[in-house]
Amino acid sequence: MGVAMGFLAFLVIGGASGVFAWVFYPGPSTAKPKVQNLLMPILVGSLGALGGSYVGQLTGFFQSGQMWEWFSAIIASCVAGCFYAALAK
Repeated sequence: MGVAMGFLAFLVIGGASGVFAWVFYPGPSTAKPKVQNLLMPILVGSLGALGGSYVGQLTGFFQSGQMWEWFSAIIASCVAGCFYAALAK
């Protein structure tokens, strides 16, 4: 059960940070974004959070469930969301 909850938490954290990066990144934007324009930052942020957690555990920097895992997941999802927003806009 812990693995499923961690996956869902990374999905939510990554999705939220990806959307925030897309919304707050300066650049031209439309008044009413399409659904496809919002789904991609959610996916990119979630993959960034999962990737940050996986790389940290793979390198032995932390173990699953530690605070460093959450910190790296948040930072990785923010970086991935910002890169996507910079390239998309």
